[in-house]
Amino acid sequence: MVNPGGPGASGKDYAYNAESILNPDILSNYDIVGFDPRGVGDSAPIHCLNDAETDASYAADSKPDNPAELVALEKQGREYAAKCLAKTKFLDHYGTVNSARDMDILRLALGDKKLNFLGKSYGTYLGTLYASLFPSNVGRMVLDGAVDPSISAVQQSISQAVGFDKALDSFITDCFTRSDCPLEKQSSKDVSRHELAVKQIIGIFHQAAVSPLLDKIDNSDATKKKFLTGQHARMATESLVVLGTASALYDNESGWPQLRTAIQESVAGYGATFLALGDEYSQRNTQGRYANNETDAGFVIDCLDWPENRTVSQITKDAKVFTTKAPVFGPYLAYGSLACKNFASKSDTAKLISMSRTIDTNPVVIIGTTRDPATPYTWAEGLHSKIHNSRLISLSADGHTGQGRGSTCVDSAVDSYYLSGKLPIADLQCAL
Repeated sequence: MVNPGGPGASGKDYAYNAESILNPDILSNYDIVGFDPRGVGDSAPIHCLNDAETDASYAADSKPDNPAELVALEKQGREYAAKCLAKTKFLDHYGTVNSARDMDILRLALGDKKLNFLGKSYGTYLGTLYASLFPSNVGRMVLDGAVDPSISAVQQSISQAVGFDKALDSFITDCFTRSDCPLEKQSSKDVSRHELAVKQIIGIFHQAAVSPLLDKIDNSDATKKKFLTGQHARMATESLVVLGTASALYDNESGWPQLRTAIQESVAGYGATFLALGDEYSQRNTQGRYANNETDAGFVIDCLDWPENRTVSQITKDAKVFTTKAPVFGPYLAYGSLACKNFASKSDTAKLISMSRTIDTNPVVIIGTTRDPATPYTWAEGLHSKIHNSRLISLSADGHTGQGRGSTCVDSAVDSYYLSGKLPIADLQCAL
């Protein structure tokens, strides 16, 4: 059984692409089964916003700089939640813990005594909950890009912000070695060129807040006027530029070259590549259609799993911590859970995930990538300490997750485990 992450990504679609995920020896020994978790894809899908509303949600200001902007962000969250509640019944039952229970029903339906599983990113969280609920039913389980369920939602968000800042540092270091690097390479007596590059990128964000970047199609005053009056289809707002930047940092092979292009375009006031990067993340096509309901499902499932119990004033206070620890991405992630205050979660996921106890189950392989922005390496270490009889494979690399990315060290260990059931003798240190 496989799950690619999310929450909100389709396991069914992921299984259809099994040949690009797993090696031939695994495919010849296993049937690859994917399912859409409840609320996702074809499984009683959660619906909240239409395509135009989703566009507006992604483009809206996510970093309130004054009380009026905070009020607007609160209003946006209330309206989003209200549409979810109005369009989808029984939302209380969509938490991840129930999807983990569904996995055991599926195991029974398949006639398997044990559940063999590959979970990536959020899929590791789904697998961990399954192991906590049904430890004796765990077969051969690989958790890649691990989520540590023992830390709070605030701690998770802060560590993610730090992870993206570190990934941006890696991008900048690499960029300086490239002939097409658009970052300023000069330094001063008091400021290093790396620090100046960080300031340049933050400056792009701030400039987009004042004057959103245009698509390359039209840079006329008439087009700008249409955008300001709500008549123009899209421009790269501050939030969309930040989203595009973060999207690029997931994949150093394809994302980093696009980010160099996006930064170069921004110098001329264009945002086409930032928009394309953001669209890749949100799975929006050039006609403005979203491929699935991942945005809505992810929003609701996250809110059910991690209820927001802080006051607005506490969230605002904590935002200063985000900014201190992660000056680039921290301010944009600090208010990410504000809209969750509009859900009165009855999901018991929150009770289960706040686990201080360890999980005793069959051998499990955990993979952590050292410079992973979305699931920081410390999460893999944390999960490793929670699951007895687990092995940690550490991949020294940039980008998100580790299996199937070209590391023979990682892939051979995973394949051997799936084929023989034997864990690596000790924790492994691997590289690309």
